[in-house]
Order: sequence, then structure tokens, then C-alpha cells
Amino acid sequence: MKERIITSIVLLIILLVVGLVDNVYLTGLLISIISILAMFEAKNLFRVEDSVFYFLSLLSILSIFINPLFIGVVGVLGVSGYVAFYQKEINLISIAIYPFLPLMVLFELYLKTSMNMIFYLILVVALTDSFAYLIGKNFKGQFFKKPFSPTSPNKSWEGVIGGVLIGSVTGAFVGMMFFNFLESLFISFALSLSSVFGDLFESFLKRRAGVKDSGNILPGHGGILDRIDGYLFSAPLLFSIVIAIGYGC
Repeated sequence: MKERIITSIVLLIILLVVGLVDNVYLTGLLISIISILAMFEAKNLFRVEDSVFYFLSLLSILSIFINPLFIGVVGVLGVSGYVAFYQKEINLISIAIYPFLPLMVLFELYLKTSMNMIFYLILVVALTDSFAYLIGKNFKGQFFKKPFSPTSPNKSWEGVIGGVLIGSVTGAFVGMMFFNFLESLFISFALSLSSVFGDLFESFLKRRAGVKDSGNILPGHGGILDRIDGYLFSAPLLFSIVIAIGYGC
């Protein structure tokens, strides 16, 4: 527990510093580091060869200086071309799609909007995750006997519903910085729900690989993917919504 608290404090300080400084290059550096570490964990989960990891890691660094959405597309197409040319296993494309591309989209979301939009996203996902855990821990099995999904037996319907409800309602008010209330409520709900499935997807990957955590780089928390899984689904969704409604464009 002590390790978990210390790690949480350090992560919070890093996020606050990067957020308050609000510099494109510093933000890009943080996202590129997260991308490289997350891909290293995903590489082991997907059993992907190192050459693809090194290529995408280089692109992650280049995204600090070159449009990240362009870099994300180049990454997916580049790995796909490599697979086709050398008749490699299709599985090599995996880490280009998850987590590389979503993290490039997250960076592009920041560039297209603002750091406040990123904080809004973090708030919705963090509240959903935290309260899903707390409510699930205290009320699991009170109203629903079956788990939310057989993929993650510890994830209860009570926790998911409670987490999504709190994430959506709180996010609806915070999101009024950018949208009207009804838009904000709908978007917050969509982000909250997508983060649940982001977490579920990573649980599926870990279960398939036969591991408890994606890594051990974060004492008390597991791996990078264990911390960002919800954002890998919610960030691309928010970016798509922002583009669709023309916000910041």
C-alpha cells in the first residue's frame, strides 16, 4: 500500500508539472516516453519482435517534432507494409494499433484543443476507474450476481454502473468549459463507458498472456498499460467527437 501511495503521488506531481507548464515539447516528450514503455509491455503481451518495437519507438520520439497523427498513420502503414513485404505474422501490427496509435491521437487531441481538454479526459476516466473500484469493492453482488464480463470476474455491474454514473455526471459539469450541458453529459458518458471497455480489453490481453500485470515499472500499480488502458479507448473517441462537431478546428 505504501508503494502504491508513493507511486501515485509521484505520477500526480509529474502530470501537474507537465500540465501547468503546458509546453508542446514537454507534453510530447512525456507522451513519447509513455508510448515507448507501453509498447514494450504490449510487445511482450502480443509476443511481437523487437524490430517493430524499435521502429515505432523512433516514430514516438519523432512525434515530438512532427504531427503525431501523421506519425501514427505512418506507424500503422509502415508496420503493415513490413508484414506484407516479408510475409511476417499479422500479429506484428498489434502494437502499432495498440497502444501506439491511440497515444499519437492523444497527443494530436492536445494540439487540436488544449491542456484543459486533456485534464477533462483524465478526470472522467480517473473518476470512472476509481469509483468503479470503490463501489465494486463495497457493493459487489448486492444487485447483480454475475460479474460484468467473464473476461474480468472481479469487475462487477455495481462498480461499472457506479463508476460510469459518477464519471459522467461530474464530467458533464466540467465539460461545460467546452460544450453545452447536454453535449457534455453525452460526451462524458461515452468517454466513461469507453474507458471501461479499454480496461476490459487490457484485462483480456493479460488473461490471454497469462499474466497478472502488464509490467512492474510502477511499484504498487503494475505496468504502464495498467494505468493508461482506459485512455487508449477514450482518447481516440474524444478526438473523433471533437473533429465531428468542429470544436477547435
